[in-house]
Amino acid sequence: MDLDLRKLRYFVAVAEELHFGRAAERLHIAQPVLSRQIRSLEDDLGAEVFDRNRRGTLLTPAGEQLLKDAVPLLASAQALLRRVKTAAQGTPTLTIGFMPGITVTPAMVVFTGRHPTVNVRLLRTSWDDQVEVLLDGRADVSVVRLPINPQGLTVLPLFKEPRVVMLPAGHRLADRTSVSVADLAPEHLLQDPDAVPEWRDIAEELREGRRSEVPVIHQVEEKLELVAAGTGIAVLPLSTANFYTRPDVVPLPVDDIGPNEVALAWVTSRRAPLIDDFAAAAEETLGNR
Repeated sequence: MDLDLRKLRYFVAVAEELHFGRAAERLHIAQPVLSRQIRSLEDDLGAEVFDRNRRGTLLTPAGEQLLKDAVPLLASAQALLRRVKTAAQGTPTLTIGFMPGITVTPAMVVFTGRHPTVNVRLLRTSWDDQVEVLLDGRADVSVVRLPINPQGLTVLPLFKEPRVVMLPAGHRLADRTSVSVADLAPEHLLQDPDAVPEWRDIAEELREGRRSEVPVIHQVEEKLELVAAGTGIAVLPLSTANFYTRPDVVPLPVDDIGPNEVALAWVTSRRAPLIDDFAAAAEETLGNR
């Protein structure tokens, strides 16, 4: 039995929404069509992947396993298509992802000096997609900020840099030369608490384990707008803070917070000499600086 990738895409949409109507809207197909495709997939697999009852739509154990395997499989298929299309253009190409605030120019200069005929492209990433762009083939290699899920990836550490907290100019702590994590614990953090575990642990203890709602923010500029408006605080790597300076936001060192680690990452299964050569250039120019 050959898996139908289209049915897998439909399954992932329902599994992520846990609602056939919303998934059908997301896929731009009629709900009865989606339901038939899911039943067909279950027939192919010989297992039910959803438990449909009065409580709603839930994943079965088989569905949970399928979701775990389907997401990277679909990303790999998308990556394959992208690489084939790029190869068909006839010009060797290397796409490099990078997080805001990180300068990749030194590595690019060394790499292009060694490979002058390679078309080098840059792709700006975010906390949300810095791994995704590698898995789905949008980038061949990427300069990432840890922590990331390293499954299926080769991760080459490059350097560490301090992190600072971004406060609105009129904040009660803005006139300090530095602050501690305890000083920041009562504040509303405008990012995933797991990205700042030092803050998370103290803040959850103060709130007796309850987490405050984290807004969905995709860009640094948006995050700083919210900081300036007094909505909350953000912890950023120093290079990112220096890149996005503005008069209504104050960056302050945090005495007891760990540094941000920067690394180079690529899909382990890729066998590409250009990736190895760029990794060597990045380690030579960016590593341990």
